[in-house]
Amino acid sequence: MKKFISILLILMGFVLYNPDVVAQGPPPPPPNHGQSGNQPAGGGAPIGSGLGILMILGAAYGGAKIYQAVKNREKLEE
Repeated sequence: MKKFISILLILMGFVLYNPDVVAQGPPPPPPNHGQSGNQPAGGGAPIGSGLGILMILGAAYGGAKIYQAVKNREKLEE
């Protein structure tokens, strides 16, 4: 009986799924701000500081992993 109910629920999910409901419309056109022609995506947002933060966090994570590996190796050698 449980198998029948689970198959029935799966089939109902497929029948009731309508891609038109979850589909999104096209995005609005980008603003021109008085410039002619198509503008590049992103509008020239600065990524330098965010990239630096991610690099620092990655280095700190890597350093912590190396520290843990050395600490575990010392415990195993004892």
